[in-house]
Amino acid sequence: MHAFETTLPGTIDDVEGSVREALQEQGFGVLTEIDVAATLKAKLGVERAPLKILGACNPTFANRALDIDPAVSLLLPCNVVIEATEGGTHVAIADPRELMTEDAFRALAGEAAEKLEAVVTTLNGSVASSPTKEPRG
Repeated sequence: MHAFETTLPGTIDDVEGSVREALQEQGFGVLTEIDVAATLKAKLGVERAPLKILGACNPTFANRALDIDPAVSLLLPCNVVIEATEGGTHVAIADPRELMTEDAFRALAGEAAEKLEAVVTTLNGSVASSPTKEPRG
């Protein structure tokens, strides 16, 4: 799956605030937060690198999508993954064009993708040292 991705210097805690700010600048709020590492530790006793999933939502886009087809709620909110790596903190945001492939969603998915890609552009511009972009998918 194609995603908008970057790896930034710093810990997951350092980067998370910047991610939330960049999302807000593009009209997205964080509705949900899942600390995957903490959950796996508590439920399974598994140790893993810090990993969080933020559920981001742009209310205008969500409302438009639900007007097209209420079943799109299966895809809401948009997932933003923040994961600690050896090189810093990796940020990946699902590309809505990959998730909403029906013609009725084409324009809306494109608009949302532009905003989410701008989040990564903002993140890349907000760090003093050059981040490493890691395309996946």
